[in-house]
Amino acid sequence: MLPEVRERVLQAYKRIAEVDRPEVWITLRDEDDVLAEAVSLDEALAAGADLPLAGTLVAVKDNIDVAGLPTTAACPEFAYIPTESAVAVERLTSQGALVLGKTNLDQFATGLVGTRSPYGAVRCAWDPTLVSGGSSSGSAVAVALGIADIGIGTDTAGSGRVPAAFHGIVGIKASLGIVPNTGVVPACVDYDCVTVLARELDSATAAMKVMTGPTITDPRSRAWPADVRLAASPEPRVAVPRGEDLASLSPAYRRAFEETVAGLAEKGFSHVEVDISELLDAATLLYDGAIVAQRYSAVGKFLDTEPAGADPTVAAIVRSAAGPSAHRYVDDLDTLARAKTTARALLSDVDGLLLPTTTEHPTIAAVQADPKNINRRLGTFTNFCNLLDMAAVAVPGAPTHDGTPFGVMVVVPAFEDQVAIDLAARLSGTPSPTLIEDGIEALVVGAHLRGFPVHHQLTDRGARFSGEVTTTADYRLVDLHTTPPKPGLVRREGEGAPISGELYRMSAAALGTFLAGLPAPMGLGPVELSDGRWVTGFCCAHDAAEKGTDITEFGGWRAYRSRGHGPAAIGGDTHRQ
Repeated sequence: MLPEVRERVLQAYKRIAEVDRPEVWITLRDEDDVLAEAVSLDEALAAGADLPLAGTLVAVKDNIDVAGLPTTAACPEFAYIPTESAVAVERLTSQGALVLGKTNLDQFATGLVGTRSPYGAVRCAWDPTLVSGGSSSGSAVAVALGIADIGIGTDTAGSGRVPAAFHGIVGIKASLGIVPNTGVVPACVDYDCVTVLARELDSATAAMKVMTGPTITDPRSRAWPADVRLAASPEPRVAVPRGEDLASLSPAYRRAFEETVAGLAEKGFSHVEVDISELLDAATLLYDGAIVAQRYSAVGKFLDTEPAGADPTVAAIVRSAAGPSAHRYVDDLDTLARAKTTARALLSDVDGLLLPTTTEHPTIAAVQADPKNINRRLGTFTNFCNLLDMAAVAVPGAPTHDGTPFGVMVVVPAFEDQVAIDLAARLSGTPSPTLIEDGIEALVVGAHLRGFPVHHQLTDRGARFSGEVTTTADYRLVDLHTTPPKPGLVRREGEGAPISGELYRMSAAALGTFLAGLPAPMGLGPVELSDGRWVTGFCCAHDAAEKGTDITEFGGWRAYRSRGHGPAAIGGDTHRQ
């Protein structure tokens, strides 16, 4: 039997031959070279190496550097061979991922169709007459065809989300700067994101988790803030657009979105309609405003040399971007600042905004006949996301009536990426993977348990449920006879019993506000769990414990209350993750 990683590589190259889609790749690595790396990985794993992405096969968009492979950005004359991989790629390979090659794209990441390349139009994986979606077209199709496990792309206007929608796969576009752009050919340097495409949310999240984190080599890179939310609400509420905001959708996509919204209640969501017209207006500034000058700054001087391999549509867009004045650029930045305020207000009392990812699925022939207007429509709902400093996760929605894929996306404010993943998981009917490992674990043993009166103080702060746990046998639990009822936990070495509780992870800032709001005689301190870990947990003053009723024999607050001691718990178990 062949070793696992080597077997996966053999399967991938067999699949490449079967599908015969040469336009997917600009540079495909030699099979023997990848197999040699696979053998080394198998040996490392056999020796006990911890490589969480071992054997994960990656297709890398060819505007992202991979050491030793040409970076072309889909323009042959632009090509160079980097000596170092992009930070995002290096982080993946350091955890055992294997790069298969560099994939085709809309030239210089300018487009949402996948046809703007001298290396050929990338065809849709399931219907070669349709566009694949761009600009991360090759990476998306490599995943959709079952060649690569992960596609790495970029997303400035929707390039990591539109192709995901067309292929019924997942696209994660993190908050700006969370994945460094070192080693990425810029399109709009302030609004570019490295993105992940995958067939499943958990594998996309695993790759994204590895790539995140600031680096000194990218001045725009950012870390998760101290108040980052680590979970969506247990009973999530999402905003959806008004009917008039959906006018650009094709009839098939309009029906599919309406069916997706109609199915929200079954998945545990509530929803509210909101006016997103100001966001849609802001979206037009990415190409039709002065912001497009960033594209000229990136590659305009190169395209002014009129290289033979330049795509005419891309060259026209970029070279025209030299025209906007500085004062118009400032005006557009002011417009975006105002739209950001609107977006924050729209999402202030919901977990996220649910949108159709794109408007229609055009044919290659239609795009070739009308290369600009169709492309512009495809970005209707995606273009504003980076301009307004928001994150998004694209997942399949209800399919169209003829059974073809239709995609939706969850859009959230910056740094609420984990919330978006939780919502996307619920939409998909799958367990939610963890993206953000930051935070502090806190033990609750009483009124903050699921279903009890002040549990909302955890969920309001975005705390994430880690599991049910017990303490060591060195603790005693007392009923403090307070309103609302709550217990106190005190340490009595050699004189206690295991006490059950629940463990939550929350941001440092959330834990600080949580502690600041605790009434006397409650406090937080170190508590030892039965598995030997010490965590932050509820405790109380010893004098208060002495005045309470010892309930240690029940083993926990829930058991004590379920036997009729004090008023019944409120609401039952409302926790969902």
